[in-house]
Amino acid sequence: MSGTELEDYDDYRTTDVLVVGSGIAGLAAALGAAREGADVTVATKATRPEGASSWWAQGGIAVSRDDPDQFKEDILAASADTADPAAVDVLVDEANDAVSDVLVDTLGVEFDTNGGAEADAPDADGDAFDFGREAAHDEARILHVDASTGKAIHVPFLNYLDAHDDVTVRDDTAALELVSHEGRVNGALLERDGEVTPTFAGATILATGGIGDLYPRSTNPDGSTGDGIAMAALAGADVADMEYVQFHPTVYPGGDDPDDGPFLVSEAVRGEGARLLDGEGERFMPDYHEDAELAPRDVVARAVQTEIDTTGEVRLDVSPLDFAGEFPGLAEKCEARGVDWESGIPVGPAEHFLCGGVDVDTRGRASLDRLYAVGECSRTGVHGANRLASTSLLEGLVWGLRAGEDASGLDPEVVEAPELLDRDPALPDNFAREKFHRLRRTMDEYVGLRRSPDDLGRAQAVLRRLKGEVDAYVRTRTARSLYELRHASVTALLVTRAAAENGESVGTHNLVEEPATTRAD
Repeated sequence: MSGTELEDYDDYRTTDVLVVGSGIAGLAAALGAAREGADVTVATKATRPEGASSWWAQGGIAVSRDDPDQFKEDILAASADTADPAAVDVLVDEANDAVSDVLVDTLGVEFDTNGGAEADAPDADGDAFDFGREAAHDEARILHVDASTGKAIHVPFLNYLDAHDDVTVRDDTAALELVSHEGRVNGALLERDGEVTPTFAGATILATGGIGDLYPRSTNPDGSTGDGIAMAALAGADVADMEYVQFHPTVYPGGDDPDDGPFLVSEAVRGEGARLLDGEGERFMPDYHEDAELAPRDVVARAVQTEIDTTGEVRLDVSPLDFAGEFPGLAEKCEARGVDWESGIPVGPAEHFLCGGVDVDTRGRASLDRLYAVGECSRTGVHGANRLASTSLLEGLVWGLRAGEDASGLDPEVVEAPELLDRDPALPDNFAREKFHRLRRTMDEYVGLRRSPDDLGRAQAVLRRLKGEVDAYVRTRTARSLYELRHASVTALLVTRAAAENGESVGTHNLVEEPATTRAD
């Protein structure tokens, strides 16, 4: 209850702004708040930079260059005209300044250059940036660093904030649930090494990333369990567009050998001229879309899966370009796994990005007082039913800065926090692992690239049972894996319910009449 005395808690923390997550959106939010003089705590499950989705971003970050109107048109077109024009205006209008101010001037990110002297985007030495082009972009407008742009941005961002006097980064720290009272969010329960500590904040910013752990194949790092979305929804916040789950069309699937793991083959490779070939060596994308390999991601992903089902496999032919020279990082990954990229890289779709999430406004404000959400766990309206390539880092940067600035200036208030106990009933052996297996199989079979009303009904039944089984143990155990499973089951239900309620095939939400031939339950 409001007015609880600080001494009533054996252990607690307070901070002006609590940021949950350490991808580019969370770090931008922390920077925005710190610039306003706020004391900021960043809590992240990650123990290394690789634990954040931003670290894995390959293609780059899009900017408007000197034609913002065309950039806006491309975003809207890729979304099947379902994106919010007002949100798109914010993203594009602030793109150049945000990238220049934070990434180039503050962090010193050295984007690739072409040695020219174009005037619209010179670097400090006068060389022009080497803009790349990806699917559904009308022009080359993507800044990049080889095929590891996320890493090139994320590492200096972490280092910069680590050294900032007003920012504390707590790694290996999971948020279990939000602390709220009478419609206001007052912080979160944070777990580290089995110890749970209430952290009370003037404002709480969720930046927990994606939902890749809900599917057996994903480009997301481990731990992408939809934590922020689930915590916000359980606290009563609005969510939207949860049915729009984007699958990346070109992911090397990996093999049985632990060293032969999957990896994303950047869309930039197709932007440079790579072609998709079916199992018979024939190019097929011109039969599906006039833009062929540069069609919107949802179109390409479905086409690739269709050709895999029909001809047995799909390979990405990189012979039209200097693959090793232009994408040395990807060439090294191929070589490390014994993939002969000169013969074509085997690829297939994998879960990549959630276009929906916690419903927020142009400042990242959710429907609950003092709660914000940024990055992939938020629904800003920018992406609609399908995200345009290389806009995720930009969205995280722009909305993170806006949310951090807006969230500053509020004092933390101590309220009664939920009590979490380690007590009977004891958690069965392998409980979380077995339930996760069932959840992923259900999402893969019934809530993937193709969905039918019957399958979505089956999925809801399975997921409701699973959530009930998990809820029987919640708050009786403080195991992080149990709460991740709870968050994943809540988020999976939100995705499935939204898909069942949307009877229109659009963008990433593709409805078919025939149900799946196998059963996941």
